[in-house]
Amino acid sequence: MEELIAKARVLVEALPYISEFRGKTVVVKIGGAALEDPALRRRFAEDLILLDWVGIDLVVVHGGGKQITTMLDKVGQKASFVDGQRVTDAATLEVVEMVLGGSLNQELVRLVNHMGGAAVGITGCDGGLARATIRRPELGLVGEVTSVDRTVIDRLLPEYIPVVAPLATGPDGNALNVNADVFAARLAQALGAEKLVLLTDIAGVLDAERRLISSLTDADARALIAQGVISGGMIPKVEQALTALAAGVHKIHIIDGRLEHALLLEIFTREGVGTQVVSTGKP
Repeated sequence: MEELIAKARVLVEALPYISEFRGKTVVVKIGGAALEDPALRRRFAEDLILLDWVGIDLVVVHGGGKQITTMLDKVGQKASFVDGQRVTDAATLEVVEMVLGGSLNQELVRLVNHMGGAAVGITGCDGGLARATIRRPELGLVGEVTSVDRTVIDRLLPEYIPVVAPLATGPDGNALNVNADVFAARLAQALGAEKLVLLTDIAGVLDAERRLISSLTDADARALIAQGVISGGMIPKVEQALTALAAGVHKIHIIDGRLEHALLLEIFTREGVGTQVVSTGKP
């Protein structure tokens, strides 16, 4: 009986959050372990379906760096990186499109649909969703998103969950590879999203003693970057969070995708499981 009562308490705790976010748009970026591990992928799909059923408009952006590298190995191409960022030449771009816009995207879509949801897979090139220019010449065909046309997303929501591969149309009409975190942040801005959730392979933003910071403001985040507390691969994630906040996204959540049902726990519980970043002066 105690176990049943505990389950009821969880549902009651979720009610105000369901009420608050019903009809709002949440952009979720999935990558890392949550994308690679079949069990975690399944839990993620379950979270999406539940959030969709309670009336939250979801848009999913997925990465796929490890899957791209694996496919490059299979076809005998060597992956190359500059400052931790993939160099994308024409041959590599073919593999990127095949993985991001093809097998990986459709795998996620099939999983959500098989489990009772309604998802549609697209890339940023579909419907003129995202346009980009070359980001850095030394990275090759890697794009910086310059504009987003939300029309195709608006036509899919709320009936379907758009699952978007981070590709964009370049000036010559060909595809460009875009960092998934950056793509998700730009999409959240264009959609006026209530939340942007980034699933990572760490607990969230950590303080100088390596303890999880459950909430911080944009001013706090900038200070921690300046102090060197936020460092390495977390810096671009937090910088994208700050850019999205400045553009009107209400809250950014950086959470551990290795934790089962991390998405539900972050959105529907008081404590959450990761780090939320908010504008100074907002709760």
